Amino acid sequence: MSQPFTTIIEPFRIHSVEPLRMTTAEERSFAIEHAGFNLFNLHAEDVLIDLLTDSGTGAMSRDQWAAIQHGDESYAGSPSWFRFEAAVKELFPFRHVIPTHQGRAAERILFSVVGGPGKLVPNNTHFDTTRANVEFSGAEARDLVIPEGHDAAKIHPFKGNMDLGALETLLQERAATIPVVFLTITNNSGGGQPVSLANIRGVSEICRRYGVPFFLDACRFAENAWFIHEREEGQSQRDISDIVREIASLADGMTMSAKKDPFGNIGGWLALNDDDLAEKCRSMLILTEGFPTYGGLAGRDLEALAQGLKEAVQPDYLRYRIRSTAYLGDALDAAGVPVVKPIGGHAVYVDAKALLSHIAPLQYPGQALAVALYKAGGIRSCEIGTVMFGRQPDGTETPAAMELVRLAIPRRTYTQSHIDYVIEVVTSVAKDAASLPGYRMVQEPQALRHFTAQFEPIA
Repeated sequence: MSQPFTTIIEPFRIHSVEPLRMTTAEERSFAIEHAGFNLFNLHAEDVLIDLLTDSGTGAMSRDQWAAIQHGDESYAGSPSWFRFEAAVKELFPFRHVIPTHQGRAAERILFSVVGGPGKLVPNNTHFDTTRANVEFSGAEARDLVIPEGHDAAKIHPFKGNMDLGALETLLQERAATIPVVFLTITNNSGGGQPVSLANIRGVSEICRRYGVPFFLDACRFAENAWFIHEREEGQSQRDISDIVREIASLADGMTMSAKKDPFGNIGGWLALNDDDLAEKCRSMLILTEGFPTYGGLAGRDLEALAQGLKEAVQPDYLRYRIRSTAYLGDALDAAGVPVVKPIGGHAVYVDAKALLSHIAPLQYPGQALAVALYKAGGIRSCEIGTVMFGRQPDGTETPAAMELVRLAIPRRTYTQSHIDYVIEVVTSVAKDAASLPGYRMVQEPQALRHFTAQFEPIA
């Protein structure tokens, strides 16, 4: 008889390790100033715990490394491609699978074909590259998350849900100008919050009534399926793979960054059912990525992703993944640090607006907190707020709906002691939050400014 033990253990053993370089507070202060107070500009070797992103930063398994040895680098028709395609279609049975080097390449190809001036693309919440690719085409990106999704402290099991009433109204008014409706699972910009199966069905039904294609931004599909399994009535007895296949069956296509749930260090794809659209997208792929049977990826990468897709839907892994993320979030919440609740799947989001209420949104409280965490303990995190989303297409700057700092946890990479250290650093910085300064931006590019902008503290 199994015992009700509550200790979270990793469902794997460590096979290989890489060293971390310890730094002093003085070294970190110099490094962040030299980086223009932008954590993207830091040298990775100057970071102790890297929670900037979970994209491409996870640890591949023994079986993925073994699969790499099967990589066939034939330019066209490689057997590695056919294994990859079969693994994708096992979970996402769309007619056409178009490989890309990562998710933003799939977005670029799709919106180059279906976007353009006068077009409008709804989403529950666009993430940074999705929004940028929509807007680069000349189209408008519109967010339609439910009202609970804007309230960091609100408890709701599926805060990533699309507002179905708002979507219906928008399609009534603008269906002729909407080339596609997107749904991001899980909702990264909104705190890593999941979308319910009922909501996915609702979006699908509305789109079909208005004759508008429905696509998924599905890079965290397995985590979203696990939340459905755990939280949604009638889903607890289903296999995760079956839930994923039903999600896919409700959509007309998807974009994927395989650097997230499929455990890839690189890779992605665009999948869809429309034959004519697929032909146009493949033509764009050949111009920008490569031949349709490799799409900018080496055969060994295709092999690693095929294996990773099998591992991503394993219940033991997903149980550990979600519980270990909650371990960090629950500890910060218990210590009085404001976080987005309930805790998401791939990251914990600290509510910088609540913690640093003395810093105005246009002085970037999220950036201030992210810099402070690095200086205090060498933790690299990511601002999800006005720096990332404040610059509008017309050049104006407006405060984002939420000012968050994302602590994104790479898959199968850090142990519980690493997370305990993060808890210690974050709670220490939070106690002294009132002393943190705001920041001004002294240099920024025209698009995706958060990647390369330069800052300075406001005295």
